[in-house]
Amino acid sequence: MAMAPDYGAFVSKFVLEPPSPSPSLPLAGLTFAVKDIFDVEGHVTGFGNPDWARTHEPASSTAPAVLNVLKAGATCVGKTVLDEMAYSLFGENKHYGTPRNPCAPDRVPGGSSSGSAVAVGAKLVDFSLGSDTGGSVRAPASFCGILGFRPSHNAVSTVGVIPLAQSLDTVGWFAREPSILKQVGRVLLELPDADPKRPSQIIVPRDCFQLSNIPSERLTQALVRSVEKLFGGGIIKHTVLGDYVRDNVPALSSFLREINEDEVDIIPSLEALFSARQLLLRYEFKNNHEEWVSAVNPDLGPGISENVRDAIQTTEANVDVYWSVKKELHAALTSLLGDFGILAIPTVPGPPPKLQTDVSSLKVYGAKAFRLLSIASVSGFCQVSIPMGLHDNLPISISLLAKHGADGFLLDLVETLYESLQEQAEIAEKSV
Repeated sequence: MAMAPDYGAFVSKFVLEPPSPSPSLPLAGLTFAVKDIFDVEGHVTGFGNPDWARTHEPASSTAPAVLNVLKAGATCVGKTVLDEMAYSLFGENKHYGTPRNPCAPDRVPGGSSSGSAVAVGAKLVDFSLGSDTGGSVRAPASFCGILGFRPSHNAVSTVGVIPLAQSLDTVGWFAREPSILKQVGRVLLELPDADPKRPSQIIVPRDCFQLSNIPSERLTQALVRSVEKLFGGGIIKHTVLGDYVRDNVPALSSFLREINEDEVDIIPSLEALFSARQLLLRYEFKNNHEEWVSAVNPDLGPGISENVRDAIQTTEANVDVYWSVKKELHAALTSLLGDFGILAIPTVPGPPPKLQTDVSSLKVYGAKAFRLLSIASVSGFCQVSIPMGLHDNLPISISLLAKHGADGFLLDLVETLYESLQEQAEIAEKSV
């Protein structure tokens, strides 16, 4: 089948120039695309579903995040495809088509920020904006072999962005180059100039890497060698994160009771964390969108319709406990990392699934992925997904997390580490 030259990434194309262009602006000369969840004045925000687009008026103003990158000199070239109602991790959309993964054409691009990731991966734009609630920037970045940044919760304005679950929603971004990732971050986060800080420790949790179907050495070896080269090996620490979370987040106990701890390939405390996050997401999605879903009865694709139905049927039970989980996890991980510590984990549990994989298999993959992705979602910490080359000809990645508010430190560190990481990943790739 012939593929459109834009890889199916765009739902609409238009050009928005910077209001006061100047070559001295930080993003001058760069192009970007925005996920069709952001308001752009005069355009309907489609939210991935034609019934939503049909029942909503054009936006009367533009989201501040979009305005900020325009004011910084970048040019917007259109809006990108997303999963319906931003409620999936895989990027398949039955209405607008599935954007083609430029790194692995027979695999899903990841979602829900599918088109934004593909536009960057296919070199159609220099960077793009997405949103990340449960993993919607981090997963597609991993699947498409590019950089993806989820900032600290509430660090970037979500005004003018259709909410999925406000307690988890963030505005994230994609880039191919760490320098552009950092420049966009400096604009969105309004960061002052500061000298890069040296990491105090890089924590590598053995149990988290065992959740991946990629050999752990393939991911950790490149990281360890890069850190040794740039900072010395003394800052690398190993731990078992599941035990630490279990011991320091007592509010998880009510969710742990529902977990079968004898099941293989799970970390009970991270499974409980995912359960808590899923409960809150469903509860807030219901509060945000139940009225529209009930009134319109939208045509939703497989997987999405089940997600929406489960959310609409959810109750308030245990929602109060979630706030304790969030507060305790935030405190526990802040204590573990300190001001300039890093937690390294796999972004997702393996390469992207094949296109048109059945819903039940995707659900299994998603559950594994959310055990890892929920760490940053619930704690509110910032996280970056970094491509680590190919394994069996499919893109793989590693993620680095830093404490809430340490976004600038994390962006600086990515820029410092990136070249060495790519070199070491290439060596590891050839040695497998």
